[in-house]
Amino acid sequence: MTFDATFWVAVSFFIFFGALIYLKVPGKVNEILANMITDIKKEIDESEKLRAETKNMLDEAQKKLDTADKEVNKILKQAKDDSEKLVLEMNEKFHNSSEIKKNAAQQKINQMKENAIKDIKNTSIKIALESVKKIISTSVDKTKLDNLFDKNLEETKAELKKINS
Repeated sequence: MTFDATFWVAVSFFIFFGALIYLKVPGKVNEILANMITDIKKEIDESEKLRAETKNMLDEAQKKLDTADKEVNKILKQAKDDSEKLVLEMNEKFHNSSEIKKNAAQQKINQMKENAIKDIKNTSIKIALESVKKIISTSVDKTKLDNLFDKNLEETKAELKKINS
């Protein structure tokens, strides 16, 4: 019987696969592949955990940023309100102060006016008294003059008391 090359290739093929099975090579390859699959799964799971942790950290950072923005806006609004209140208060104080100064100046002017009127009255009374003295002393004799002078002096004093009161 002659065996051709295909027969020997087929026989060697079966021997080769038999040796592989005998030496448990497919199991070892399967075990190596299974180990690689579990390692890849572990890495995928670990990367998923890291991704989840990163997402949580990002969410927390975003919440903190949002909270900080709200606080900044709140502080800015409070500062704006406070500055507006301060401007209004300062404006009111300025107007009150100017009104007080205006009233004080007006009172001072009125007081000076009253003092000037009193001084003018007093001076005019003195001038009138002196004029009356001269007129009486030149036109009347001494005894009548003394009586008239005393009488006019008393009347003038009474009138002055009325005016000054």
